[in-house]
Amino acid sequence: MTYTDEERAELLDYVERFSEILVAGGMRRMSARLFTYVLADDTVSYTAAELAEGLDISLAAVSGAVRDLTMAGLLAKGRRPGTRADVYQLNEDDIWGTIFLNRTPFLDRYRALAVEGAKTLPPGPGRERLRQTADFMDFWLHELEAVRERWEVYRGERRAAGRERGSGSEA
Repeated sequence: MTYTDEERAELLDYVERFSEILVAGGMRRMSARLFTYVLADDTVSYTAAELAEGLDISLAAVSGAVRDLTMAGLLAKGRRPGTRADVYQLNEDDIWGTIFLNRTPFLDRYRALAVEGAKTLPPGPGRERLRQTADFMDFWLHELEAVRERWEVYRGERRAAGRERGSGSEA
């Protein structure tokens, strides 16, 4: 996308502001900046060089960030037809569902380790905290499934309403 100097400055300012939320939630700063840039910019897919230029960062910084984001499932890696260059893009079908609802493997591991710790440790406060951790993870895994189901219904309703209005982009 081609921007005027003012539009580019506004985009980059927004990238910084939005990425602060992601950083506060535990994402690495460069990964947060790159994710926000791809989220807010109109381009569909990016080479590493395009990301470096867009954010005015080094290719090494891009490499680390795209590695983090692809491992987390937030960016997909592919190729542009007729080129050998890797390109990166969002999972546009369900960006935020992917981010918030696809944590089951992490939560399963967390729960399993908490159960293991509770079985290993002698009776006492540490063991009880690990039991509570396992119980919470079990509860949260069940809740995530219910939220996922409600999210799919909500998304379907929004899409249907958008088609009826003719756009689907209304907030």
